[in-house]
Amino acid sequence: MGVAWGLLSTAHINRLVLAGARESDRVHVSGVASRDGKRAEEYASEHGIERAYGSYEDLLADPDIEAVYISLPNSLHVEWSIKALEAGKHVLCEKPLSRWAEEVEQAFDVAERKGRFLMEAFMYRHHPQTAKLKELVDGGAIGRLQLVRAVFSFPLLDSANVRLSAELDGGSLMDVGCYCVSGSRLLAGEPEQVYGEQVTGETGVDVLFTGTMRFPGGVVAQFDCGLYLPERDELEAIGDEGSVFLDDPWHCAEPVILLQRDGGEERIAVTPADSYRLELENLSDAITGEAEPLLGREDAVGQARTIEALYRSAAERSVIV
Repeated sequence: MGVAWGLLSTAHINRLVLAGARESDRVHVSGVASRDGKRAEEYASEHGIERAYGSYEDLLADPDIEAVYISLPNSLHVEWSIKALEAGKHVLCEKPLSRWAEEVEQAFDVAERKGRFLMEAFMYRHHPQTAKLKELVDGGAIGRLQLVRAVFSFPLLDSANVRLSAELDGGSLMDVGCYCVSGSRLLAGEPEQVYGEQVTGETGVDVLFTGTMRFPGGVVAQFDCGLYLPERDELEAIGDEGSVFLDDPWHCAEPVILLQRDGGEERIAVTPADSYRLELENLSDAITGEAEPLLGREDAVGQARTIEALYRSAAERSVIV
């Protein structure tokens, strides 16, 4: 049966998590909660989930649920992660965990006090393509890393979408730019200084955000993200001897790495895998004592600290050190 999971909300992204769970014998989605009991029952029936709960609290009170996946709006991530941890559940919380480093620290303090795992759900980090990218850069395939370039955008056509709600911590940096920040940090470490520029839309959230981050050793990362731009997703690491380019770094649907060096190009194919299954299995294996979580406090706090600094930079129009 595997570890018993519960879904806290019926958000659209759940479909990807459920698809990944169905592929694994180490993960079993046992329940789903909604603030609307009828909605929870309909959702459970539609997706073959045994238990439906008419409130998030009811799911957290069920002793048979071992772990929860939280796909609520951004502003509710830390609140319900803490409530789930206090209820004795392990937590996989959809990214971004928070835009405030202090909140992330508080959530992990609870996790440690309760002896439970808390992991931020950056699914791409679990994919073999990402591991291979890290291996190539760290192994000197492109020489000394000097520049990281990342982009992630798409056209958001629904004006009522939660991504455009300031009250729910929406915005392009929170939704898609966080991947660019994460990928840059994976390759270069923690930034020493950042500078951000944003364009805000009618609802008050950033619909376009660009950032520059300087890392130890003189490495610079540049990224842009947006909610009103064409669909784009790329990651490139450039060293003093070559470069690696990923055309699909975040979804990893077609995992291929292009290595350019010495005037030639090598196409490195990576075995396809379901990133959502891999992240669910990683935390499930940690729960059963068979693995360590890939992502923990250090990465989540570093991520939130960088996002917080980028937003502050954009608001103050200054470099944040």
